[in-house]
Amino acid sequence: MKLNYFRARALVLTIFVFSSVAISQTEDAPVKRPANTPQAEAIIQKAIQFLGGDKYLNVKTQIGKGKYSAIRDGGVASFQTFSDIIVYPDKERTDFKGGGTKSTQTNVGNSGWVYDGDQELVKDQSEKQIEGYKRGIRTSLDYLLRGHWKGDAELSYIGKRQGTLGKRNDTIKLTYKDGLEVEFEFADDGTPVKGSYKHLNPEGEEVKEEDRYAQFIDVGGIRAPFIIDRFTAGTQSSRINYETIEFNKAVADSIFAKPSSKDAKKDAKPK
Repeated sequence: MKLNYFRARALVLTIFVFSSVAISQTEDAPVKRPANTPQAEAIIQKAIQFLGGDKYLNVKTQIGKGKYSAIRDGGVASFQTFSDIIVYPDKERTDFKGGGTKSTQTNVGNSGWVYDGDQELVKDQSEKQIEGYKRGIRTSLDYLLRGHWKGDAELSYIGKRQGTLGKRNDTIKLTYKDGLEVEFEFADDGTPVKGSYKHLNPEGEEVKEEDRYAQFIDVGGIRAPFIIDRFTAGTQSSRINYETIEFNKAVADSIFAKPSSKDAKKDAKPK
């Protein structure tokens, strides 16, 4: 979603702007591990086992298809079909179709391009768009569980937090060196429940973004959330609903290359 809005999951995450606060750190200062880090690490390991253990950790590619819905005032304001192709760790392409038009967002490392179907124009992503994509990755569930944050963030255990009726979730937090804080909640059996963080909107107001994971389905021994609901400031703003997810399928590098405006109209073929 890109889906990483499940790395998923970036469909929604890429549209928000985060204003980070730099934190100075002395090179020779010793790194202190919080006393509760082992507890947080144990929760991560339980979640990994729930999602498929080594099979989950060894995923190299992910291809997902489904529907993305924008929600306003409790109802669906618009929806698009999407196809999302990920090659870990840093390649992703998402194609959207809706209202008779197509749009594409593709990221490779520190670069990216977009196709605007309304204008029939391919252009490089702006610095803000690339920043938004990277933020989406850093706040995703996959980034946490696969350990890509190590060396850039500190892990800690927050404690129990009220979940569904009669149940409480274990909550852990990643605190990045630039000030970004991301919290994740897990049920007792390791099921990922939600992930959240705060950012500054264009008006300079602090807003909480929260992704809630649901409908975990086993795909070849790997469990994936087929529904990801985004809540902005406590109100649902979107839903990602996967119809299919495939893992470790061959993906050609050519689909990530910046095309001409004419070729961008064509559907991406993984192989």
